[in-house]
Amino acid sequence: MQKVGFAGAVAALAACVMGAMPASAQFYFKSKDLRGEPVTGVEPGIGQPLPGATPAELRASVIWNMRAALNVAALQCQFEPTLLTVANYNAILADHKAELASSYAMLAKYFERVAKTKKDGQNALDQFGTRTYSGFATVAAQFGFCTTAADIGRAALYAPRGGFGDVAMGRMRELRNSLTPWGEQQFPRLRVLPATLPRFDKDCWKKSDFDVRRCGEPLTPITYAAR
Repeated sequence: MQKVGFAGAVAALAACVMGAMPASAQFYFKSKDLRGEPVTGVEPGIGQPLPGATPAELRASVIWNMRAALNVAALQCQFEPTLLTVANYNAILADHKAELASSYAMLAKYFERVAKTKKDGQNALDQFGTRTYSGFATVAAQFGFCTTAADIGRAALYAPRGGFGDVAMGRMRELRNSLTPWGEQQFPRLRVLPATLPRFDKDCWKKSDFDVRRCGEPLTPITYAAR
């Protein structure tokens, strides 16, 4: 039997601990707790409205929204490769291929059903796809979005086949919440303080005296950021 020295044991323990850390630890950022209630697809802000859609069609919409979000994360979060957003997204496409395909087909039938012509239905489906993708673009909330999308992506990857929709329905609210910038939650440093400064208009001063009758109150309220 091969013996493992103390240094080797410590290294193995460190690897296990690092492997169990949340994605946010990769760039020393603690995200706000963004968890939310499961959705049905009719909630405001979850996705584009689908008037007259059945529960199955709404589920397909949420699934496609989640797929789009993980695709955006794969493109947008490569600044931190250890989040594995690219590798996990590609694996999800392969592992949940059948469920994703059936969801897209159901959406296509919905738009064909509610449109006047088949061509109008295809155009509406194309617009739905474009707007869905653009709805997950974020800059100000990039850290929060990337950590959340990475965590959801891992959950989707390990979900059994046919279970991608359950992950999407259960965590779409959380993913949408991550698009709002919250900043660092463990050690918040930046705050906005009220302050006042005197007016510096040349005509308001006579040597060192401020002319109240000409310029009114001498102090102007401002705000500035402090750490």
